[in-house]
Amino acid sequence: MDFVLQNIWLILLAAVSGFMLLGGGLFGRLSGVKQVGPQEAVQLFNHEDALVLDVREPSEWSDGHIAKAKHIPMGKLKDRLSELEKFKDKPIIAVCRSGNRSGSACGVLKKAGFENLHNLAGGMQAWEQAGLPKER
Repeated sequence: MDFVLQNIWLILLAAVSGFMLLGGGLFGRLSGVKQVGPQEAVQLFNHEDALVLDVREPSEWSDGHIAKAKHIPMGKLKDRLSELEKFKDKPIIAVCRSGNRSGSACGVLKKAGFENLHNLAGGMQAWEQAGLPKER
């Protein structure tokens, strides 16, 4: 008991960290958005004709992007949803720098009636770390 009292902040930190790790995956499953890694994204792109939707800013896009990706910055996504209507029945892989904005983009798409949504976990950082190609 003395150990617990003396280390309460460490115990709370460990509990919060564990919840964040487990909670993020649980939220993804409950929201209907699947988190995929770079290799899974390549499989979706190659075998299921998935659309890669890059929601980064223009300066980030010009630094390099996934081949054949569609670029719609996150701030303009709601206004440009009509451009994605023809992809409503296809898998969509949302991409940003780290996976946060693309997760939000998946939420916007979900509200607009898109169903087959995937978020590239780790974003372009994970794509680059996997040694996958980019184009400019």
